[in-house]
Amino acid sequence: MLGGTWTAPAAEPGPEVPQNVNSKVRNNVAEESTGTIQARTNNVADRNLAMELVRTTEAAAIAGGQWVGAGDKLAADGAAVDAMRSLLSTVHFNGTVVIGEGEKDEAPMLFNGEQVGDGSGPASDVAVDPIDGTRLTALGMNNALAVIAVADGGSMFDPSAVFYMDKLVVGPEAADFVDLRLPVKQNLHLVARAKGININQLTVCVLDRPRHQQLVDEIRATGARTRMILDGDVAGAIAACREGTGVDVMMGIGGTPEGIVTACAVKATGGIIQGRLAPTDDDEKQKAIDAGLDLDAVMSTDDLVTSDNCFFSATGITDGDLLRGVRYRGPKITTQSIVMRSRSGTVRMVEAEHLASKWEKYARR
Repeated sequence: MLGGTWTAPAAEPGPEVPQNVNSKVRNNVAEESTGTIQARTNNVADRNLAMELVRTTEAAAIAGGQWVGAGDKLAADGAAVDAMRSLLSTVHFNGTVVIGEGEKDEAPMLFNGEQVGDGSGPASDVAVDPIDGTRLTALGMNNALAVIAVADGGSMFDPSAVFYMDKLVVGPEAADFVDLRLPVKQNLHLVARAKGININQLTVCVLDRPRHQQLVDEIRATGARTRMILDGDVAGAIAACREGTGVDVMMGIGGTPEGIVTACAVKATGGIIQGRLAPTDDDEKQKAIDAGLDLDAVMSTDDLVTSDNCFFSATGITDGDLLRGVRYRGPKITTQSIVMRSRSGTVRMVEAEHLASKWEKYARR
């Protein structure tokens, strides 16, 4: 026997639903009529976004990787930007680039404010770095990555006032033990204690810059070891949050945009990043003050990215602590990527094999 009918908001008669139909099915029928089922569809796409984003970093790595060791970082970056931008146009999301590539490295595309994706779903902030480590790529050195991070719209900190920040990154074991305001020695002893190792077994990743000489001296004075990197502190930061990388901590001054990208990634690992803005001159300091920023404040992971719905993807361009670099072998191209989603705390390693003939648009110089 059939039950009564219901009326959709547009006053169109809805379908008749048997009384003995499962209640979940009845609810789905009702949601389909009112349009609220679209929200569930969007959630499914949301879960799949991370796997869509990895295609963009794979494309950037395949394109930029052709220039490894060629000595031309602008050509490498330009190829990676073009490839990432092309693939981004096919991704099912509504993105706005808030941390772009063009202003920093004179790349031709992916500028701040550019709309990316197919326009579906809610607004999203997008941070891109088609090559994190253009100099590393040009010189054929380790730790170059293709990187993208996505979070809910309006949730990423605006890095435009101050380009550099002092950073401290650790994994989940030490997340509740450290504070950027503490002396270096004390932080490192706290990390060693949290990880259950001796201080001389601790390895700290630091960008190789003259400004870090005092920091390096302080680290070594504790008995801890340093791993100096030429560029690419996103890779170093994430390595500090991952087991088996040989890195326990990342310290030092690096790019504020990279700090925000790192925050999107470490949210999925349970680690933390802390940052304090580091203006390079009086003009930049005044710009920060005019923007209402507290230069003494230590920003947490949640200050850098307020959303807990973050996605991160990186593909190796050259070999490094975090990922293996792209390989070109006759008809095959192989890539290794890491894909993260903060809401579920999921970290996936993606090994991919690509037919070179399908990637000729990107995989040639």
